[in-house]
Amino acid sequence: MTLRLTKAEQSSLKKAAKAQGISMQDAARTAVREWVIRVDHHSRIDDAAELIMKVHGDALRRLGE
Repeated sequence: MTLRLTKAEQSSLKKAAKAQGISMQDAARTAVREWVIRVDHHSRIDDAAELIMKVHGDALRRLGE
């Protein structure tokens, strides 16, 4: 995989990685891992909310009245 960044993105990544004492590659890999975790978390929350609405939707609607 090749990651293409704008000059501004590359400059920001280089500066941030240097400040953390890590390589640009390590910084990018960390960002990707964190993004994947966040997306997975949001997906699980959506699935849980859908299940709750399926099981308890009527009661929740009545509580909102």
